[in-house]
Amino acid sequence: MGMRKTPGRLGLFAVFSCCVAVLVTGCDRPEDRVTFGGYYFRTDASPIDKKNTLRDFTVSIRNVEQSLDGARAAGGYEGTRYCIKNFGTSRIDWTVGPATEPQNLLITDGRLTFQGTCDPQ
Repeated sequence: MGMRKTPGRLGLFAVFSCCVAVLVTGCDRPEDRVTFGGYYFRTDASPIDKKNTLRDFTVSIRNVEQSLDGARAAGGYEGTRYCIKNFGTSRIDWTVGPATEPQNLLITDGRLTFQGTCDPQ
């Protein structure tokens, strides 16, 4: 009978790393995403001038062609998340936002853009 080898530390680390990678990959499953009007919209909120202030920001909403109302709701949601994360408030003074008249919205290449200011007051 031969001696059976057991995995060393490096082997255990490799197995552990693979398990972590599989778990992290599963975190952004489609069923975990927030949908608006039955559609998922990729959104991104970022400060206009990070060096000056984080209060003034834009939200970019992709795939607006799916549903304008859904895209507007997704943009409002993302703006609220941004302000809560950075200032602890959900109050926003929108320059262009969810309540803006459709003819005044900024839509370019299937992407809707909102602009607002977090209001910590």
